[in-house]
Amino acid sequence: MTVAGCHVMAKPSGSVCNIDCTYCFYLEKATLYPERNQNWRMSDETLEQFIRQHITAQNSDHVNFVWQGGEPTMMGLPFFRRVVALCEKYANGRTTGHALQTNGILLNDAWASFFAEQGFLIGLSIDGPAHLHNPYRVNRAGKGTHEQVMAAMARLKAHRVEFNTLTVVGKHNVDQAREVYEFLLAAGSRYIQFIPLVERMSTEATRVLNLVMPGESAATLAPWTVPSWQYGEFLKQIFDIWVRRDVNRVYVQMFDVALAAWTGQPPVLCVHAETCGHAFALESNGDLYNCDHFVYPEHLLGNIHQHSIQELNNSERAIAFGQAKRETLTADCRRCDYRFVCHGGCPKHRFAVSPSGHPGHNYLCAGYKHFFQHITRAMNVWRQLLDQGYPIPAIMQWLAQKTHATSGATGRNELCPCGSGKKYKRCCG
Repeated sequence: MTVAGCHVMAKPSGSVCNIDCTYCFYLEKATLYPERNQNWRMSDETLEQFIRQHITAQNSDHVNFVWQGGEPTMMGLPFFRRVVALCEKYANGRTTGHALQTNGILLNDAWASFFAEQGFLIGLSIDGPAHLHNPYRVNRAGKGTHEQVMAAMARLKAHRVEFNTLTVVGKHNVDQAREVYEFLLAAGSRYIQFIPLVERMSTEATRVLNLVMPGESAATLAPWTVPSWQYGEFLKQIFDIWVRRDVNRVYVQMFDVALAAWTGQPPVLCVHAETCGHAFALESNGDLYNCDHFVYPEHLLGNIHQHSIQELNNSERAIAFGQAKRETLTADCRRCDYRFVCHGGCPKHRFAVSPSGHPGHNYLCAGYKHFFQHITRAMNVWRQLLDQGYPIPAIMQWLAQKTHATSGATGRNELCPCGSGKKYKRCCG
């Protein structure tokens, strides 16, 4: 079996960051590389190996690079100028693109100008308004970073840099769905990602890493973890605003996931794909791991100085890791009405017990199901109207008029509001 293409999240600064977010799962990865505490930067040699190998490993004419951390801007602008130059050197007729996730603290006009010139897509981390963002997203002095993030966003907009926002959803903001969403829109975000905050902490004092993988029983939920049902309610409340007012002008990643699944399109997010295993994390020394959420010694595939990315992508371990996402679903997952859109969620979150008592169930199941049940009617209507050739603006207008947050609208034996002439239960219901 030969695997075509892969995704690599490169971490040129490793876990090193210039702020100290309370809930960050990656900061403690520094304990895996104690010898690199004073020499954490990705070397020029490793960078060149990565760029050459990553381009070679792809089967498309366009190659995407993703830069994360830690905080990638700590590498400095000269590093990313080398990135662009090396991409030109090894592109061999292909085009390349770059996405960079940042906390925004170091962004100035020079950075913004460079991003605009080179067409970088920037992901900016922000958890909502200041009173929700600042308690957890703090600098090394324990001070909130909201003001600096907003200044970074203003620079990106001033230089017309394409950006999206990444909002971590935890106990600190899950009950303020409308406030978070309206704040992001008012700030200028039109591409929004919500990341559920789910972490477990080891109860064994001897562990090197405090945050644990699924399957380890000696653990307890971190206090900032989002409650499952409340996460689904958070998405539900925002969906009800979005579907009436913001379709086709605001893009929420989780809603794109749902639309793709309901209309038979390929998944847009690995979390809700049937299998995974080919979205790797690259540490600054060239170590390649199965996934950004599985940077543990047990999931180290190899080092790109000894084995190419293409070779590691086609390794039995990489393939087995990805297939396990489907093969280890609980019986409850396998018979769930929403398997087609959820596919059991991220393996990282599969540490709960299912309703029928099976281990390895996704902790967020109750929230996902709550959300998917709520949007089913709108998604079915959407699919039906698309199939009938209605344009997006017309669908949006219909949903704005007919879709309700409560369950009251069309009865199952009434005529379907899509105009097909069939009963709702035989059509979009």
